[in-house]
Amino acid sequence: MYMKLQNAIIVITGGSQGLGKALAEVLVKAGARVIITARRNKLLQQTAKEISATPIALDVREEKQVRRLGQAVVKRFGRLDIWINNAGVWLPHTPIEKMDMAKLHDMMEINLFGTIYGSKFALEQMRRQGGGGIIVNILSTSALAGRAGSSGYCASKYAVDGFSKSLRLEVEGDGIKVISVYPGGMRTNLFDQLRPADYDNYMDPNEVAKKIIENVQSENPELEQILRRPVYIR
Repeated sequence: MYMKLQNAIIVITGGSQGLGKALAEVLVKAGARVIITARRNKLLQQTAKEISATPIALDVREEKQVRRLGQAVVKRFGRLDIWINNAGVWLPHTPIEKMDMAKLHDMMEINLFGTIYGSKFALEQMRRQGGGGIIVNILSTSALAGRAGSSGYCASKYAVDGFSKSLRLEVEGDGIKVISVYPGGMRTNLFDQLRPADYDNYMDPNEVAKKIIENVQSENPELEQILRRPVYIR
């Protein structure tokens, strides 16, 4: 079924910058009504004003906040068509014996549980609407292959991959699609802590966003969309 973006109600977590912002811009231009979320309210408000989106401050680590967000969206707009779980963090490469366990726990809360909380509400609401709708989980090519020094980040993305595959089976017959996106490296704020040596060769998030939305609105979208850099270095 072709997904019409005109007037579609779409939530994007982590939408104040990077890929989330790029996705929001593409969707707003397509006529969708886009709600973006982020923890940093000042930046969120600036982005929303810049791209004409609706801002709602949110910490995806808190299920109650995620649920309140979803309920507020449905109360205001009457429905939910697409939920994009984009919020995520990354840790600079480091061997496991030197990894900060507190930061690892926080990353799992955001990357994994944030995705689970968003998917849970979206699924419940889409079923209340009688089926239909799309849940998009932004993963990484780090969910496809282990990488030395990246065990924590890979673990979080492998977990989201397993969750997404299982959720896709749970919604069979409901008319609800679960799309997993596996982008390679992108030039985003994800790497503000430490930019990899080949950062300049990473993908433009605006181009990645266009490919993701083209897939989402196609009649038969790829349910596992892999977007690698032109020259992929494992």
